[in-house]
Amino acid sequence: MTDQNTSSSEFAMGWKVLLAGVLGVACGASPLPFNVIGFTVEPLIEEFGWTRTQILFPITIFGIIASLLAPFFGSLADKYGVRKVALYSLLAFGLSFGAISFTPTAQVTSTLYIYYALWVLVGLIGIGSTPVSWSRAINLWFYKNRGLALGILLLGTSLAAIAVPKLAVWGIENYGWRAMFAIVAALPIFVALPIGYFLFREPRPEERPKAILSDSGNLTGVTLGTALKDYRFWLIWLSIAMIATAFGGAFINLPTMLGDRGLDAQTAASVMGVLGIGILSGRIITGALLDRFWQGFVAFPLLCLPAIFCYLLLGDSITFAMAALAAFLLGFAAGAESDLIAYLTGRYFGMANYGKIYGMLYMPFGFFSALSPIIYASVRDNTGSYDPILSVAIFGFIIGGGLLLFLGRYPDNFPETDPSPTSKLATEQS
Repeated sequence: MTDQNTSSSEFAMGWKVLLAGVLGVACGASPLPFNVIGFTVEPLIEEFGWTRTQILFPITIFGIIASLLAPFFGSLADKYGVRKVALYSLLAFGLSFGAISFTPTAQVTSTLYIYYALWVLVGLIGIGSTPVSWSRAINLWFYKNRGLALGILLLGTSLAAIAVPKLAVWGIENYGWRAMFAIVAALPIFVALPIGYFLFREPRPEERPKAILSDSGNLTGVTLGTALKDYRFWLIWLSIAMIATAFGGAFINLPTMLGDRGLDAQTAASVMGVLGIGILSGRIITGALLDRFWQGFVAFPLLCLPAIFCYLLLGDSITFAMAALAAFLLGFAAGAESDLIAYLTGRYFGMANYGKIYGMLYMPFGFFSALSPIIYASVRDNTGSYDPILSVAIFGFIIGGGLLLFLGRYPDNFPETDPSPTSKLATEQS
């Protein structure tokens, strides 16, 4: 069995898979919907007269459905291999996301419900293109540098946050909001899917790091049932739920917040690009720190950064420099949180049932990230300001980060799980 003892050997063996994973994450259902819907608010108000809450409700529909299906898609990746799940989901996500461009005109009375139905479809078939799938393969390729590798993998969301808002604004200004959905949908189909087809796979048994295997060469880890009885699972779950509730609405509503404070759409898109740079920085720095220090010492201070974001956004006006700083802090913490979900799943519960357990921990992330935008929008619609919800979010970020301080040390070992015939076949992919 190949001995992966050095940093260079892990990256030498897994870099192609990591590259394909980065592009898969960037063009998948995790970042794209969240990076474009905020820029549809004004065009949809102008065309249909819908409220902000109605316009942002589709992201809640999408997120709730996707979060509920995350354990299912995770179990498919465990059982049949991540390659099939990720690639088929990329194709399905691209087609369904592009189908939103066929939303009827304002003359059709049922337009709003058709628009919602199209987002339901995106949620039903897109979740396999999120880190729920891609991160399983990366965890199987990397151990000594798992934190850094996961950070690099999740750079995909940073790339999306940097590039997609400007692409969305360009598409809307030149071709309209319907065409924008088709333009953005080309990314998973024509960029990520071909590269993933040629480069993305799980490691063969002899390519896996020894640290995740038993003496007989099988993956180790606890079952989902055992994880659900572990207090650490629920501390992580609650932390994710609180951070996601505070973060999701701040991210989606940020273009509107900036507009309320006097910044135009192009400037808001530039601020969102800075947020993407923050996510990128958070991914890499958090990943590198997790490989060297216990997660609590890393997570708590980083997850408190969005509290500063909330404070800076309070009030009626803001300069570009202040908005950029606030966005960077929010993005940096977002990068840290996404790294943590994947990293903590592998370190506290092992790899044998990683997909199922990660899916269960992704559920609060997806659900509350989806619920949060309409909470923020509803507060704005009813009070005329985002300040009340930003004030509450300050405490959500601090408490959510603080919960991770109570997880304790990483387990030294896990029980062996006998692989099923289907999972054996999945590990032999080439």
